[in-house]
Amino acid sequence: MTAHDDALRAVERHVLWLATSIVHHANRVRPNPGGLKVGGHQASSASLVTIMTALWMEHLRAGDRVSVKPHASPVLHALEYLLGDLDAEHLTTLRRFGGLQSYPSRHKDPVPADYSTGSVGIGATAPIWGALARRYVRDHFGTGGGGRQWSLVGDAELDEGAVWEAVLDPMVTELGEVDWIIDLNRQSLDRVVPAMAGTRLPGVFAAAGWQVITVKYGTRLRELFARPHGDALRRRIDTMPNAEYQRMLRRRPDELRSALPGTGPEARDVATVIGAVSDDDLAAAVRDLGGHDLAALREAFEGIDDSRPTVIFAYTLKGYGLPIEGHPQNHSALLTDAQMTELARRLGIDPAHPWTRPSPQSDADRLLAQAAARLRRPDTPPAAAPAVPTDLGRTPSGIQATQTALGRTLLELNRTAPGAAERIVTVSPDVSSSTNLSGWVNKVGVWSSQERADWFADDAETILHWRERPGGRHIELGIAETNLVGLLGELGATWDRWGEPLLPIGVLYDPFVERALEPWSFGIYAGGQSILVGTPSGVSLAPEGGAHQSIKTPSIGLEQPGCLTYEPAFALDAEWCLLECLARLGRPGGTSAYLRLSTRPIDQTLAAVPEDPAARELRRRGVVAGGYPLRRTRHPEVTIVATGAMVPEALEAGERLDAMGIGADVLCVTSPDLLFRAQQARRGLGDAPTWILDSLLPDDRAHPMVTVIDGHPHTLAFLPTIRQVRGTHLGVTAFGQSGDLPDVYRHHGIDADAVLTAALRLLH
Repeated sequence: MTAHDDALRAVERHVLWLATSIVHHANRVRPNPGGLKVGGHQASSASLVTIMTALWMEHLRAGDRVSVKPHASPVLHALEYLLGDLDAEHLTTLRRFGGLQSYPSRHKDPVPADYSTGSVGIGATAPIWGALARRYVRDHFGTGGGGRQWSLVGDAELDEGAVWEAVLDPMVTELGEVDWIIDLNRQSLDRVVPAMAGTRLPGVFAAAGWQVITVKYGTRLRELFARPHGDALRRRIDTMPNAEYQRMLRRRPDELRSALPGTGPEARDVATVIGAVSDDDLAAAVRDLGGHDLAALREAFEGIDDSRPTVIFAYTLKGYGLPIEGHPQNHSALLTDAQMTELARRLGIDPAHPWTRPSPQSDADRLLAQAAARLRRPDTPPAAAPAVPTDLGRTPSGIQATQTALGRTLLELNRTAPGAAERIVTVSPDVSSSTNLSGWVNKVGVWSSQERADWFADDAETILHWRERPGGRHIELGIAETNLVGLLGELGATWDRWGEPLLPIGVLYDPFVERALEPWSFGIYAGGQSILVGTPSGVSLAPEGGAHQSIKTPSIGLEQPGCLTYEPAFALDAEWCLLECLARLGRPGGTSAYLRLSTRPIDQTLAAVPEDPAARELRRRGVVAGGYPLRRTRHPEVTIVATGAMVPEALEAGERLDAMGIGADVLCVTSPDLLFRAQQARRGLGDAPTWILDSLLPDDRAHPMVTVIDGHPHTLAFLPTIRQVRGTHLGVTAFGQSGDLPDVYRHHGIDADAVLTAALRLLH
C-alpha cells in the first residue's frame, strides 16, 4: 500500500469514527429529558464511508454536485468537518432543533447540501434533473459551468418507482455527467433483501443506455480467486443467497471455515482454497467487498464513460467496521458506550476527545488540505430576477376557458415583455397540445442539447411543430409526472445553484397532481421555485368521466407549504394570477405556485371588467389577493361565493334570487389559500395582509353564505367563520360520472338550482 493510500485509510478511519460519534452523541451523550428516541443510522453510514472518502479525497471537483443517500448524512457532516467547512460545535447537534438535519438539506443544514434528500428515491434522481437544468442554463445564457452530477443511492431505494421513471426517460441517455453509485449492502430496514438484485438490476440500467460498472470484490478475495480452484470459491460466493452471505459475516472463524464451502459439488475445491488461509485472514477475506477497496473504487471511477450516464454497483457491508456489521436488524441499531470505547481503541482515536482531526502536518492532514482547496467553490451571486408586468392591457372577450388563457398569456408575454419571457421554460409530460401550449411551443421551440430535424416542417396538416434545438424553451418528458416535477424543482433552483433565475411552468392534467404531489412537495422543500398548472380540472371535464375528474386538488393547493394557489374563473383572472406567480419566482424569499385551470368555456362578459384604469387595477388587486365581488345588490340577504368554473352557476342563482325579491351578493374567490392566510393573520397566526377580508366580506354585508366549487366543498367551508354567519357548502364529494355539464353538475348538486335551493334553505 502506498503512502497516499495509507493517508486515505487514515482519513477513512476518522470519517467512520466521526459519523458514528455524531449519532452516538445525539442518542447517548446529549441530555434528552423528554425521552423521545433521537435516532440516526450508524450502520447505513458505515457502509458508505469508504466510497465517500475515496470520492471526496480523490475524484470530486469544485463543479461537481453530490446527492447523498438520506441515512448517510453523518458521513457527509464528518467530511465537511474534516475539510474545514463545518465547525466542531455542530457535530453535537444532529437532529436537535436548529442543528444538523436528519437528512441532508440545502437550506436547513449549516453547510448547505448539494441536494436535499430524505424522500427515498427522489434525492437519488435529483442530480439527473440538476444536470438537465444546468445544460439548459448553459445553452441559453452561457453560464452554469461544468461538473459531474453524482448520486449515492441505497440499494433499497431502487424499489421506488420514481427511480425507474427517471432512469428510463429518453432524455437521460445523453447525460454523460450523471453518475450513480449504488451502495449495494443487500439490506433494507427490516431484513436482508432476498432477491439477487445485483445480478438483475444492471441489465435494466444497460437496457436504458447506461454504462454499468460492478465493483464487487476487493483485493484479498481477488487474490484467492486467482489461486487453483479459486473460480469455485467465486462461484460459491456469487450464487450464495444474500441472507446466507450475511450470516457468514456473523460466524466465528471455525464456523466460517465449515460453512463457507457449502454442500455443492465444488465444496471440496472451496475448502481447499480456504484451507491455507488463517482464521483472521479468512474473516477479513469474506468481508473484502469492492465498495470498501480503494483500488477497486479508483479503477471504477477512472473507467467512467463521459458519453452516457454511469451506474456503479458497489458491493458493501451495512455497518462496515462496526460491531453490528452485517446484522439483519442493524438499520437503527446504536452502539453502546462500551462498543464505542472499543471502536475508538481499534481506530486509534481518543474517546475523551471525539472530535479530533488527523495530526497536523501528517499525510492525512495534507490530503485533507489538498481536497479542501480542490473542492472550494467560488461564490455565484444570483442575477436579478426579471421584472414581470402585472397587466398586459388586454380584456379578453368571447367564450374562453382559463386553460386557453394560459397559452395566450405566454404568447402575449413573449411579445410585450421579452426580458421576462426569455426566462420562462415550460415543461409537460406529453400533453402540450391537450393543455393549449401548442402556440407557445410553435413560437419558442423545444429545447434539446442538439439540433434535430423536424421531419414534418413541410407537412401542411401538422399543427404542432416539434422544432428541437438548444435555444428552445419548452421541455417535453415522457408520461411520468414524477419526472415532470423533479425537473421543475431543479429548474426552479437555478437562481440559487447556478446564479441564473428561470421561471419554470409545469403543465399536467389536474387529476394527476396527486401522483406528482410528494416529489413536487419535496422539490419545494429543497428550494425549487416553480409554477405547477393542473388542467383540465374538476368534474367540469364531464365527458371524460370519473377517472379524469379531480376532487381534492383545491385542498392540496391550499395546504401545501411554500406554495401559493389560484383557481381563476375568467381568462383575465388567469392572466393576472399567472403574472403574479411569475413575479414571485427566481429570487430569495420567492415561492412556488399551483394554478388549477379548467376547459369549461365561459362568457367573458360575465367578468364585467371595469374600463376605468383605476377601477381595473382595483379589480386586479382583488384577483391576486384572493377574490373580488362580481355582483353587489342594494339590500343583500345572502352571499353566494364561487370559485373557478362554478361562477356562471353562482351568477345565475343570484339573478334568480333577485327576481324573487331576495338580494344576493355574488363573490368570485380566486384563492381560498390567500383568504385563509388572511383570516389566520387577523387572528394573530401569521403575517399575511388582511385588507382583502374587509374588501370582500365587509361587516355591513355579513349574511348567510352559500359556497360552491368544482372540488371538495370543505375548501371554502371556512369562509362563513370570517363574519360568523351561517353557511352551506356545495362541491364534489364522490367520484365523477361521464355526461354533459348540466347532467354532471345536477348529479353532484352544484348546478344553479342547487345553489338557489341552498340559499333558500339558509334563509327560511
